[in-house]
Amino acid sequence: MAEDAHGGAEDANVRGTPPGGRGSHISRDHAAGPGARGADDPKRMEGGVLVSIGALLLGMLLAALDQTIVSTALPTIVSDLGGLDHLSWVVTAYLLASTAATPLWGKLGDQYGRKKLFQVAVVIFLIGSALCGMAQDMPQLIAFRAVQGLGGGGLIVLSMAIVGDLVPPRERGRYQGLFGAVFGATSVLGPLLGGLFTEHLSWRWVFYINLPVGIVALAVIAGVLHIPVRSTRHTIDYLGTFLIAAVATCLVLVASLGGNTWAWGSPRIIGLAVLGAVLTVAFVAVERRAAEPVLPLKLFGIRTFTLAAVISFVVGFAMFGAMTYLPTFLQVVQGVSPTMSGVHMLPMVAGLLVSSTVSGQIVSRTGRWKVFPIAGTAVTALGLLLLHRLGVDSSTGEMSAYFLVFGLGLGLVMQVLVLIVQNAVSYEDLGVATSGATFFRSIGASFGVAVFGSVFAGRLSDRLTDVLRGQELPPGLGADALKSDPKIISELPAALRPPVVEAYATSITDVFLYAAPVALVGFVLAWFLREDRLRGSVTAPDATQTLASNPVERSSYDEVCRALSVLGTREGRRQIYEKITARAGYDLLPAASWLLLRIRRHGWAEPTALSEHSGVPLRVVIEAARQVEERGLALREGHDLVLTEKGCGVAEELAGAREESLAELLGDWWGPDRPTDLVRLVAELNSELCGSDAEQPYEESVPRPAGRVRPGR
Repeated sequence: MAEDAHGGAEDANVRGTPPGGRGSHISRDHAAGPGARGADDPKRMEGGVLVSIGALLLGMLLAALDQTIVSTALPTIVSDLGGLDHLSWVVTAYLLASTAATPLWGKLGDQYGRKKLFQVAVVIFLIGSALCGMAQDMPQLIAFRAVQGLGGGGLIVLSMAIVGDLVPPRERGRYQGLFGAVFGATSVLGPLLGGLFTEHLSWRWVFYINLPVGIVALAVIAGVLHIPVRSTRHTIDYLGTFLIAAVATCLVLVASLGGNTWAWGSPRIIGLAVLGAVLTVAFVAVERRAAEPVLPLKLFGIRTFTLAAVISFVVGFAMFGAMTYLPTFLQVVQGVSPTMSGVHMLPMVAGLLVSSTVSGQIVSRTGRWKVFPIAGTAVTALGLLLLHRLGVDSSTGEMSAYFLVFGLGLGLVMQVLVLIVQNAVSYEDLGVATSGATFFRSIGASFGVAVFGSVFAGRLSDRLTDVLRGQELPPGLGADALKSDPKIISELPAALRPPVVEAYATSITDVFLYAAPVALVGFVLAWFLREDRLRGSVTAPDATQTLASNPVERSSYDEVCRALSVLGTREGRRQIYEKITARAGYDLLPAASWLLLRIRRHGWAEPTALSEHSGVPLRVVIEAARQVEERGLALREGHDLVLTEKGCGVAEELAGAREESLAELLGDWWGPDRPTDLVRLVAELNSELCGSDAEQPYEESVPRPAGRVRPGR
């Protein structure tokens, strides 16, 4: 596989220039065996790619981990720094900054080189991490989390883009799957690691742990990563990016401060609301004239995109709001340790991962998707109502069951929303529409965390005041002190502890009750989605698009590339060659078609060496060789097979059939006015796939077909 995967540069023009003889594309020593490999050893090349990918994965790990690792540390952070009223901003500042920065990182990387920008993103992230670890109060921590978020947005989007620079199209699905696996792993590990560091070291190590990992990633990237610097000019929408971030910030400030820090009718809240409205109008005006808008307004003319955006907002609202406050419930109300609070949340993460993966695969294979957003939003609403039932006496089994239901609901809808957006837009808008769906989930997350925090802080203040009214308490144990540091509950008189813990319990679980109607809005909207037939090239997105809290922006070309590479590896090996042989009009053995394409690609083939190199059984290769010789499609030169003139023509038709089958997957994107980059992608994938080791045409159980070339061939 390595040989074919990394021969893309030399094979790029093979489609138009059939080989005329031996050694056209690779030397004989190259196929002779491991002992004869030279300096351009593809295994060595693949090793270099794997080291670079490993460093990129470390960078992605840092950014992904910081989306979840903080949640279980939040109660301890509040106890140390105070400021329960602003707890939500520890999460929100990171989300807003990374969301706003993502499109800028992507386009700046295109323009000035991704390696350089990736290193800058790592440095910014590490500076933010160090400052977060040193924060002395809540405002400092919030500000430094925003710095972290700026770097985190770059780590996620640039690491995904660099994969496209390192590996050929057919391999990208596999490597991007690794990045998806990192997101899945961090969803599980984040709460656990956050609890472990908080309990056994300090909450500050939640941030300090990034420093050694980031330095290793930075060193490896500097020494090993070698990618071409292609300067793609962009008209970067700086003003649009600033305005949409400012609008989101105003909305989140109103949600988090209104009715809590400032009264709803206060001049400050009214001023923020008016400022948000003015900035929204300005954003719309700017986006109408922008050459490359950060969020094209024409997308909102597509009903499916608009509905999916609103449902994404709802999912983000529920998911991150719950994930932020459940650890507080577990640690304060249930009295579990920070580490065990991460363990208790695993059923929710497991439910999310399982249902997300299963629903995406079912949709990709059946083309039917409407049931999933309807079911997902309904189950999410049910999960929120179940979480509202939690209390001081809830058992571990009950909590785990409720967490699982909630996670299953979120997972059912998350993958599918990305799929239906990709299916609804034209090719040129595919990349920005995909990131747009995740963008609204990120804004929903920021808004949800803020609203949850505002409701929680307001309810807790009222309940603690009622519980402690008329009680004589030692200095430093009033309602404000209990809000700032939940740990001092243990210092209260024994008679007061249960009602104070109950106040915490009901304040948190009431938040889930208030969030349930928001999920129901998503349920109602899901019924209005129109179930259009899925394009063949729309496949289940990877976890970076499903689990990332900020939009992972990839170009339309990269999105189609990922999908086709996934589809190219999903088909059965023998079925591929049966399909293209039938399409070309021949009744050759699948192995014979593979052999012809293999010779066409490399100029020659020696059956014994080919069997050893590819892993195809020798008898299968010999049988295929005998058939192509008998039909005059190839002839012997010593031990080697080379194509005859007739064989060159047959191989060309087989390659054309493979290209047609790839193009067929693009559906209406492959129209008369198809973009040139799509034409290039199909030709490049066809060149890489035709005759490759990755598609060995061998299955013991399938009988040999008839052996007669059709008349006239």
